[in-house]
Amino acid sequence: MGETILVERDGAIATVVLNRPEKLNALTRAMWGALGETMERLSADDGVRCVIVRGAGEKAFSPGNDISEFATQRSNKAQAIDYGKVMHDTAAALANCRHPLVAQIHGICVGGGLEIASLCDLRICGESSRFGAPIKNLGLVMAYAEMAPLVRLVGPAVALELLLEGRIVDAAEAKAIGLVSRVVPDDEVAREARATAERIADGAPLAARWHKKFARRLQDPAPLSAAELDECFDCFDSEDFRIGYAAFLAKQKPNFTGK
Repeated sequence: MGETILVERDGAIATVVLNRPEKLNALTRAMWGALGETMERLSADDGVRCVIVRGAGEKAFSPGNDISEFATQRSNKAQAIDYGKVMHDTAAALANCRHPLVAQIHGICVGGGLEIASLCDLRICGESSRFGAPIKNLGLVMAYAEMAPLVRLVGPAVALELLLEGRIVDAAEAKAIGLVSRVVPDDEVAREARATAERIADGAPLAARWHKKFARRLQDPAPLSAAELDECFDCFDSEDFRIGYAAFLAKQKPNFTGK
């Protein structure tokens, strides 16, 4: 994995860093693979309650894929399919992560960077952040697996507007069209992302995982099964519910166990 994907751990909060600041955190094939492996490992860790995803430094979250790799890694369809599999496996690892994901966005968030941010549950950016997907300028298309999170987030009309025009939008417009959850002053992005992660981590982890699962399931138009409807009440048999209920009555802060 090297040093291009870093994991910083502080209690129940893990921070995953796209660590290539000299290239504004442009993503290589190796980085995509390492990011996927990292997310799978964190998802399996019951000690994690929230994951912050960010780029190194404060100039960029990520501008997307490193174009210099195209000549050797994506110069034809066969190579692109192999490269795309790595990207799409990582997208699946992000989408399927059991824990809430918070994107901490400084500066540029474009192309593949926007795809990663779209796969997070919350996106917090600074006032000078910029967003877009101008891949039409490379003669490329965003594959189904890459476009799906963006379409789910902002809808097909806005996704097409971004892709067809290739415009780069500012933070205010990104908030207006639903690309980001919250815009704060540039020097408060890290603080707000951390505070958000702490609020999430303070809650019942089983409830957070169920909410993520249910929200994903509700995007599928298929009717809910009896078993799925029944699962909504499994929380009442959890230790977390007993802890939370008792703490509420005692006017104390609950100390959830995730069981």
